[in-house]
Amino acid sequence: MTPFDQEAERSVKQQAGAVPKIRLRGLKKRFGGKVVLDGVDLDVRAGHSMVILGGSGSGKSVTIKCILGLIQPDEGLIEIDGKDVSSMSPEERAAILDRTGMLFQNGALFDSLPVWENVCFKLLAQRRITRAAARDKAAEVLAQVGLAASVGDLSPSELSGGMQKRVALARAVAAQPDIIFFDEPTTGLDPIMGAVIDGLIVDCVKKLGATAFSITHDMASARRIGDDAAMIHKGRIVWSGPAASLGDTGNAMVDQFARGEREGPIQMELRK
Repeated sequence: MTPFDQEAERSVKQQAGAVPKIRLRGLKKRFGGKVVLDGVDLDVRAGHSMVILGGSGSGKSVTIKCILGLIQPDEGLIEIDGKDVSSMSPEERAAILDRTGMLFQNGALFDSLPVWENVCFKLLAQRRITRAAARDKAAEVLAQVGLAASVGDLSPSELSGGMQKRVALARAVAAQPDIIFFDEPTTGLDPIMGAVIDGLIVDCVKKLGATAFSITHDMASARRIGDDAAMIHKGRIVWSGPAASLGDTGNAMVDQFARGEREGPIQMELRK
């Protein structure tokens, strides 16, 4: 075995034994009589991009909300960097959230604030930056997503849908988070703009060395932004593997979903 092969083998072993950035075990959540999560098990590798797929109501958004602490799971374990979040003090939990960024499905920009304040909202709210410095910071981050500094003086209502997504992405990365969540990042965009946003997401995540956790229905987007992928169905993870293999995984449910086929093991349920 050559020194190069030995080093490659050591690297694989180190990754195999690495602590996941996010680890979910037996996560359960119900709302009244509706079971939404029914024992979710998932590992998200540090510094990698995980994409979660699944139909409407499958539990994707509830999973993210449980990780963020917006919803309390009924059962199960959530670990971040190997530490159970349920055992964290309020200060430790706040520190985790402080290292987290989020790109919301519809942007969720504040209409009453100019773009530059939207981008630096978290930094300003926590008094980590002066208003004067925030303008320069916003211009710097806007440049990373392909927008001119002059966009900072516009209001969100003056932006196209694609520009709003880019501003939302700029806000998500402005505080240099360690973990970034993406909720349907290409929803409402045409295929070309969707590809542009995906490319910006990949570039920003790699520049930060962050861990990304995304949910999407867009298979092309999933392949572009994901290193790993998993599918959730009826509240359980039914498959996980390389995002590049989506559509040819050998799992009938995943391949049906990825190809958008009407016939297959996933059938539309009728409401009673």
